[in-house]
Amino acid sequence: MSGPGTTRRDLFKLSAAAAAGLIAARLGAMESNESVEPKPAPMAPLNPVTATAMPTRNLGRTGHLVGLFSLGGQAAIEQPNNEKVAIPIIERALDLGVNYLDTSARYGGEARWSEQYLGQVLKRRRKEAFLATKTHDRSADGSLRLLETSLKLLQTDHVDLWQLHAMSTMEDVEQVCAKGGALEAFQRARDQKLVRFLGLSGHTDPDVLAEAIRRFPFDTVLMAFNAADTWYLPFKKTLLPLAVEKEMGIIGMKIPARGRILAGAQPPPPEKQRGTAKHDRPGTLTMKEAMRYTLSHPVSTVIIGVDNIAQLEENISIARSFLPLNPAQLEALEQKVKPVYGQASWYKRDAPPNPPK
Repeated sequence: MSGPGTTRRDLFKLSAAAAAGLIAARLGAMESNESVEPKPAPMAPLNPVTATAMPTRNLGRTGHLVGLFSLGGQAAIEQPNNEKVAIPIIERALDLGVNYLDTSARYGGEARWSEQYLGQVLKRRRKEAFLATKTHDRSADGSLRLLETSLKLLQTDHVDLWQLHAMSTMEDVEQVCAKGGALEAFQRARDQKLVRFLGLSGHTDPDVLAEAIRRFPFDTVLMAFNAADTWYLPFKKTLLPLAVEKEMGIIGMKIPARGRILAGAQPPPPEKQRGTAKHDRPGTLTMKEAMRYTLSHPVSTVIIGVDNIAQLEENISIARSFLPLNPAQLEALEQKVKPVYGQASWYKRDAPPNPPK
């Protein structure tokens, strides 16, 4: 890549026209009640390496067997002009059996670098990965515009999972469920086979996600869940059992809380930190402890962004050798992380101070 402008022009030349025309023609025909030739259902992805690379679990009702570790589209994969680092990470992840890739229309700013980098790989290896992206727009029209660009940048004619991004308030729920809300776009896009499955994500308040799940039969939920969760606004207490009851695919995120619960992670300058709960001390867990804690619960997979291939390979190694923790071991890790649960809860509503009172 020689710069943002060049990158976008190159990407749009490759297969953007086909993807854009597909959306415009099919959704336009729906609005005018014209008939269109039915589009064949997309083939389910299959990475032939996954079965021997790491344990797999059902992704809810989707029929997809997902590896315990999945690649998140943040960290190195959302940094601008970072192709030399991001592309090899994605390639190596697929080579090592990762079969779920997560991204969003919001990752990488206005240029959507995360979707751009993934598209550079998926134009050759689309069949190997269950591909998930998200819309942060709460309206139907706005969400469809975001999906159109997602398909262009990802260089594909469909995504496997389209999610509502960062559902944070009850107002978000009302907006997406209202007439002209994003759920109208979700159903239309699924009917036209532009997306295969529908989900939602959130990390602010478990009650918000629970309310949305009660109103609409989502296929998956992407929820924040780590060893510090139990100490403040726990997603484990009500949301996790509800998702299990609904037989949803459950994807765990914020496993190391952006490094805030890891023993080796030094705090960055406060002005570079998001949220009011500042990271002001090293954490208390290893990455293996953090991953084992979450994977010992009824989640389908965990998504984690990485800065380099070494981190990627470490996480895959942990997933490969995973053994579940018993209740006493889980409680011990919760107690171990308790001194830093304030800084680890930075993404939750009204996050507590650190040290917590």
